[in-house]
Amino acid sequence: MIRVLLADDQALVRGALAAVLRIEPDLDVVAEVGTGTEVLAAARDTAPDIALLDVQMPGRDGLAVAADLQRALPGCRTLICTTFSRPGYLTRAMSAGAAGYVVKDSPPEQLVDAIRRVHAGLRFVDPALAAEALASGASPLTEREADVLRAAAEGGTVADIAKALRLSQGTVRNHLSSAIGKTQARTRAEAARLAEANGWL
Repeated sequence: MIRVLLADDQALVRGALAAVLRIEPDLDVVAEVGTGTEVLAAARDTAPDIALLDVQMPGRDGLAVAADLQRALPGCRTLICTTFSRPGYLTRAMSAGAAGYVVKDSPPEQLVDAIRRVHAGLRFVDPALAAEALASGASPLTEREADVLRAAAEGGTVADIAKALRLSQGTVRNHLSSAIGKTQARTRAEAARLAEANGWL
């Protein structure tokens, strides 16, 4: 049996996923949680083979949780199952240690196949998203530019961002200017929106 932990903040989606997986004779849903902060404890209690994680959840997002699981329970492989079919999210998920990425509008049999492949030690990526990721390339933002844009998205002043990130105001302005240019935006708020929409933040 392949032991599966489900983490999704939408109870209806989580229940539907569990129902689909329980039909399969070789899959056993051993835990269902609704927040990212519950995943690690549930995984320690139930020893799943696969953690099926949404990206956006209360507490910790699925990408941060994937990295947590890789460090704490390397025997548990992670499969991201999300509505975000964006290359940036795929790249970030793989960098966080996820072994697979499935989009929620995929057919149920594709999700089941992905779970079996990931359990067998393989990787699985939604084919259309993989092609799009190859065509679009990696994020143009440096790690620090992404940090500054995340802070800018919260609406703080340059001084607020500088204080939060322990940078000088001049450095913050330079990073914002560079990020605005790379995203071809007109303002830092627009740059943050574009970067978020592409999954770079």
